[in-house]
Amino acid sequence: MRAIVQRVNHAQLTVEGESVATIGPGLVVLAGIYRDDTEQDRRFVAERTANLRIFQDEAGKMNLSVLDVRGEVLLVPNFTVAGSARKGRRPSFDRAMDPDRSRAEFDRLAADLAAQGAAVKTGVFGAHMHVLLENDGPVTLVIDSREA
Repeated sequence: MRAIVQRVNHAQLTVEGESVATIGPGLVVLAGIYRDDTEQDRRFVAERTANLRIFQDEAGKMNLSVLDVRGEVLLVPNFTVAGSARKGRRPSFDRAMDPDRSRAEFDRLAADLAAQGAAVKTGVFGAHMHVLLENDGPVTLVIDSREA
């Protein structure tokens, strides 16, 4: 499982012009699920995302997690994150989990993040979404369970 994690001041997700989710300070997480991901991969990404110390403390050091700052998480299903642009000019999505299984796995990831104590809002699985966000920093990291 791979997650692109962005620290944001705020973000809004819309589908067909309608606001579906809005967060204040926190994280936007674009989640890509590989076809052979396991519960262990999902739990790793959830734990790492919730506890990643990328918010500044009073001394200005990145020393606090989204949990510490009581921020929110906007979790967005994004199969392209599991894609590869290694060969040719068209990305390959062969490693991405099929949509039916991926939907359930995405829901489990949201539940695992919430179980860590994160305030989670989600995008709409399978929908064409627009995410408007204001990066803070910008701070953007990749969490990949295969690199653990």
